[in-house]
Amino acid sequence: MSHRPDDGMDWESTTWEGSRRAQLEHWAGLSLDEIFAAQEELAEIAEEIARAKTVPPTPPPA
Repeated sequence: MSHRPDDGMDWESTTWEGSRRAQLEHWAGLSLDEIFAAQEELAEIAEEIARAKTVPPTPPPA
């Protein structure tokens, strides 16, 4: 007999399909203003990452 503890964890969201479904459900529950704010924040993060990648590498010591 298999016993699964009721730990409150949604184990369905630990698969690729379950994770994607949870993301879609989360975004579907946001207001339009919240979606715009999230997209603006993600754009700022993307710009920071792009700037970090353009920093020239430090040459190795001679």
